[in-house]
Amino acid sequence: MRKLFGFVLAAMLVSTAGAGLARAADTVYGFKAKTIDGKMVSLAKYKGKTLLIVNVASKCGHTPQYEGLEKLYEEYKAKGFVILGFPCNQFKEQEPGTDKEIKAFCTSKYNVQFPLFSKIMVNGDHADPLYKFLKGKLKDESGQGEIGWNFTKFLINDKGVPVKRFATTVEPEGVDADVKALLKP
Repeated sequence: MRKLFGFVLAAMLVSTAGAGLARAADTVYGFKAKTIDGKMVSLAKYKGKTLLIVNVASKCGHTPQYEGLEKLYEEYKAKGFVILGFPCNQFKEQEPGTDKEIKAFCTSKYNVQFPLFSKIMVNGDHADPLYKFLKGKLKDESGQGEIGWNFTKFLINDKGVPVKRFATTVEPEGVDADVKALLKP
């Protein structure tokens, strides 16, 4: 029995190490996330799409960016563009609601149609692995990796590689040209 347990443990460690290698790749496709409706999805689902990954909040001075984000999504979704919104409550608790409340707010106030995910942490020891990856790949203008505030945006090309990071203060309209440049004609 002890040998069997040792074998199973060794197999689990090898499996975990293999998963770590996949996450060390240069793409977002090795990550999974829970949708705002509680379903786990692989980001590989978005292979071939240009992505904009954004940490969002409902009670922030930048919350009106939802309107611009939705407009950007509607304009380019037919060309293979998807916005992925990740609610986060780490910045002055500006996203205090449950996933159900967040979804209701986003759809009723801003008619958000782009995919929303379950609330996560983007900084610190408990930061979501996707955000650890993104921050490791793209620093902010001052060379810092940590997310400074809500509505930080990461642009991902159609190969799943992070290509540009935008500060909170960059409105969705300021991302338009970069998105358009990555889309197929």
